[in-house]
Amino acid sequence: QVRLVESGGGLVQAGGSLRLSCAASGRTDGDNAVGWFRQAPGKEREFVAAIRWRSNSPYYGAPGMGRFTITIDYAKNTVYLRMGSLKPEDTAVYYCAAGAAEILWNMREYNDWGQGTQVTVSS
Repeated sequence: QVRLVESGGGLVQAGGSLRLSCAASGRTDGDNAVGWFRQAPGKEREFVAAIRWRSNSPYYGAPGMGRFTITIDYAKNTVYLRMGSLKPEDTAVYYCAAGAAEILWNMREYNDWGQGTQVTVSS
């Protein structure tokens, strides 16, 4: 079982940046995918970004395309999501997840989830 601890959420003005962190422990080779998802009140959870651990290959969904960057610090076993040019519509709870996902945007293929961190973007 992967344990995921998220941090970095908070309040930021539109146009600003935030970097979210997801510290992972207990990951095995079977947990090759780490992803970020978000959910705003009254809306479905949506895919934001994911990365393959072994190949260090990122994949991005539409919401943050061109604005967000996902990276891995292997020494710290931590996945980062840098969010730039933030918009009020980016306001949501952001979750990191890990698992053996083959389809990176499919949240049902992730086994373990963090508790979520709130991101609020003001105008």
